[in-house]
Amino acid sequence: MISHPDRRKAVRLITNAIHFGASKMKACKEIGISYKTYNRWIVNGSVKADGRPDAVRPVPANKLSHGERNCILETCNNIDFSSLPPTQIVPILADNGEYIGSESTFYRVLRESGQQHHRGRTASLNNKTPKSFCASTPCQVWTWDITWLPGPVKGIFFYLYMILDIYSRKIVGWEIHQCESAENASLLIKKAVLKEKCSSQPLVLHSDNGSPMKGATFLETLRRLEITPSYSRPRVSNDNPFSESLFKTCKYRPEYTGKGFQTLSSARDWGLSFVNWYNTQHRHSKINFVTPQQRHDGKDTVILAKRTMVFKNAKKRHPARWSGSIRKWKIQTEVWLNPDRSENEKLVGNAA
Repeated sequence: MISHPDRRKAVRLITNAIHFGASKMKACKEIGISYKTYNRWIVNGSVKADGRPDAVRPVPANKLSHGERNCILETCNNIDFSSLPPTQIVPILADNGEYIGSESTFYRVLRESGQQHHRGRTASLNNKTPKSFCASTPCQVWTWDITWLPGPVKGIFFYLYMILDIYSRKIVGWEIHQCESAENASLLIKKAVLKEKCSSQPLVLHSDNGSPMKGATFLETLRRLEITPSYSRPRVSNDNPFSESLFKTCKYRPEYTGKGFQTLSSARDWGLSFVNWYNTQHRHSKINFVTPQQRHDGKDTVILAKRTMVFKNAKKRHPARWSGSIRKWKIQTEVWLNPDRSENEKLVGNAA
């Protein structure tokens, strides 16, 4: 609300603008008030004081008393109703011959009391953002997931398991099976760790909450390999963005068949072809268009430095064709999994 001195200042600015040829409506818009508000402020050529803050407003005749409000809160927090919304509480009370207030009244009282949220057993839902992890070298943070591949007939699927290193974006492990199981996942993670020779260093493995990810066999394998498990929130796919993005790339390749793979063998042949292409030929946009294998092997520094020199030489040959500096082939030294707000702000600032 604009104070009386500020109101006088606003009216003076609008009056001066009108004097120099501006329309009253546009001048009011620039100040941030409406045309009708300006007309209400002016009485007999002078600025009228705003009496609304000091106005005495009558108490509504139908306002709930303090006791009635407490009765609604006590009812909602009663052990019989603590896990129910007002839309169910009011009918139950009516069936018992009792009426305290309408559903909207219940909601309003709960909202004003800071209780318009999960109550009772539903309050125990764990929707906290998963812990953040940072990878500054390969084999520090991996993510994995399972996706369906269409089979020979409708309703039959093959299951593609993939493990991705978030630092290099390299697929460090993959297999295709006829079913989802913790046993298959256990064998895959063992093979990936042996292949990458990272059994002696700390490793985080992130996934969603599927049954293979939390199976006893798989969890025991992670414990023996000293791998730290990390999980997404239930039904929140954004907590595992690296694997979700990988599966989209996988299923949008020209070689991918939407009609279905006729045999498990043909599905595995396609998987081998895709992984070889992705790791050794695909220039990934998030790692400045080097291949995941180049990034994983530490060759990206030399490659990006060479690109920088190529662009500098091109600008020297034709400076008129460059309106600004050359493209920045910058190396991203840190990759975050589910960064918190402060890390997100840093990443946005660095990108800008």
